[in-house]
Amino acid sequence: MAVGEVTLPSEVPPQPRAKLWTRARITGFALCGFWILAGGSLAYSLIAGLDVETFERYGPRLLNGLWLTVQLVVVSVGLGSLLALPIALARLSGSAIIRGMSFAYVYFFRGTPLLAQVFLLYYGAGQKEVRLLLQDWHLWWFFREAMNCVLLAFTLNTAAYQAEILRVAIRSVPRGQTEAAMSLGLPGWITFLKVILPQALITSLRPLGNEVILMIKGSAIASVVTIYDLMGEARLAYSRTFNMDVYLWAAILYLVIVETLRVVWEKLERRLTRHLRQIQDE
Repeated sequence: MAVGEVTLPSEVPPQPRAKLWTRARITGFALCGFWILAGGSLAYSLIAGLDVETFERYGPRLLNGLWLTVQLVVVSVGLGSLLALPIALARLSGSAIIRGMSFAYVYFFRGTPLLAQVFLLYYGAGQKEVRLLLQDWHLWWFFREAMNCVLLAFTLNTAAYQAEILRVAIRSVPRGQTEAAMSLGLPGWITFLKVILPQALITSLRPLGNEVILMIKGSAIASVVTIYDLMGEARLAYSRTFNMDVYLWAAILYLVIVETLRVVWEKLERRLTRHLRQIQDE
């Protein structure tokens, strides 16, 4: 080609056409078809084998258990979020004693099963020596109720997970943000509340949503200490009817809760991070 000569569009070599049916695409369609078929078969078996009498008798009770499950999760996650920030700040403290105590708390509640924590609080509080001690401290009225023990165990457990999520999110904020605030003469607490914490909360949105979903599924543990939440009502219905469908109905209700929360949380995240997408588009 001579210098200054312009290449005509017709002289551009043709690009190879993308394959319509690749191995990955065929595998994806096959898997999607399998799950659609499995879901359709499950729906058909539920409708065809529906025990109307059992459904009419225990359906409302399952809905009542569903509402109790929602209450357990909302209260425990809400109270846990109030504890999470102080614990996260303690994990970032300059004092070795405070860091050690907060680390021990997080390590215990993240490293032991939630079921064991519920048992320790509920059945442990009922031991003679512990009960007498709680009575002397005027706390027995609280620990003698299974609901209170479950809420306390759930709150302490989710607080540990949320604290670790917030700690990592706070550490992920660039150091330059703090230095810029200091150069403007902002006090330390203003810098944290107005600069560091908002960015950390945005970063932690998705992990916090996953934690709430895990708490929804983990809340089924409450049924082992006589709490008639969704799983508790399902266990009661099965013990009286020996119909395995009640567990399937409970699983579908759990799935509905999780999927609803996922959609709502995704919309909330998109709403709160819309300014970041605008900056990227610019």
